[in-house]
Amino acid sequence: MRKAIVYASVHHGNTDKIVKSIAEECQVDLIDAVKQSDADLRSYDMIGFASGIYFSKFHQSILKFAEKNLSDDKKVFLICTYGGSANYRSIEQILNKKHASVVGKFGCKGYDTFGPFKLVGGIAKGHPDDKDIQNAVEFVKDL
Repeated sequence: MRKAIVYASVHHGNTDKIVKSIAEECQVDLIDAVKQSDADLRSYDMIGFASGIYFSKFHQSILKFAEKNLSDDKKVFLICTYGGSANYRSIEQILNKKHASVVGKFGCKGYDTFGPFKLVGGIAKGHPDDKDIQNAVEFVKDL
């Protein structure tokens, strides 16, 4: 089964740590949506979308990428890192339009220094940690 993960990791590299560890242990192609706005995803059996949560949404590059490049009726899994809480609504709205079936969701804490969190040195320091990363790898292996 061919898998790809389309990801955006912008501030602290939280999502980058997760997806690169997944790619090391699972056969997964990585596509950085920040650097690459187009890709042919038709040959993949399953596609993951991974992002930090920004203002309660997946990163804009992920949302635009999915809108533009995801073909209909694909199996999809979601991964997010967050300071506050997981929120999949923004990407799920696009996936619903594309008739994608979400086969799993994974979220974990990620170091966050946005806005007022910067004043206190950030929240979720040290995350994603080794346990978070291993849980993400197991999540993808189990799909």
